[in-house]
Amino acid sequence: MNREGLKKILEELSEGKINVDDAIEKLKYFPFSDLGFARIDHQREIRTGYPEIVFCEGKTTEQVRNIFKHISDTGQNVLGTRATEDKFNAVHSIAPEAIWHKEARIISIIREKPKTAESPVAVITAGTSDIPVAEEAAVTCELLGNRVTRIYDAGVAGIHRLLHQLPEIKKCRVVIVIAGMEGALASVVGGLIDKPVIAVPTSVGYGANFKGVSALLAMLTSCASGVSVVNIDNGFGAGFNASMINQLK
Repeated sequence: MNREGLKKILEELSEGKINVDDAIEKLKYFPFSDLGFARIDHQREIRTGYPEIVFCEGKTTEQVRNIFKHISDTGQNVLGTRATEDKFNAVHSIAPEAIWHKEARIISIIREKPKTAESPVAVITAGTSDIPVAEEAAVTCELLGNRVTRIYDAGVAGIHRLLHQLPEIKKCRVVIVIAGMEGALASVVGGLIDKPVIAVPTSVGYGANFKGVSALLAMLTSCASGVSVVNIDNGFGAGFNASMINQLK
């Protein structure tokens, strides 16, 4: 239940459109529901302004389906990250309005479209191999009410590709930079713009990349000011944080 849903119930009760028993019935899942294997937080959107996010990896298909069904039945928006197509098909069977964002591996059910922020968010990748993580970040941003400027394959091996896009990047309020290998792109971008940069190291790279650890350490030790770092391959975390920054009043 989001803020507007709760407000509507209270207004209907105060205006005599529903009685106390009806209000209690509508609020019976507030503040959370215990499914045995999961406790569904129905206050999250009221507290944070963002809907429930389900991390699907590690959960069974049945668990994901049941979680989505329970949240969907209450009329809330819900997102599922790190999902497989099998899990999407299970969700779609009980919620036909569910959408599969294949490259981002995200399932979304949007009942109430969020207001779109005025400024866009830039999502930049060093290489094409970083796009799956970038799409997780970009789709997360879009589903949370942001426009996204995608700039892919603009790494330091051909820096002119990035410089060509600087006018578009500077129009954005926050920039997500996604890179594997040595992770240098975040420092370069951070030194060129006056906007916050959220760096995402990816596990893309040869052996000495250590599955993203070398990029992570490079980004953490960036000499460019204004660069913050999320965990390896955490496109969702970058997208969520970028949305929070972009929508600050």
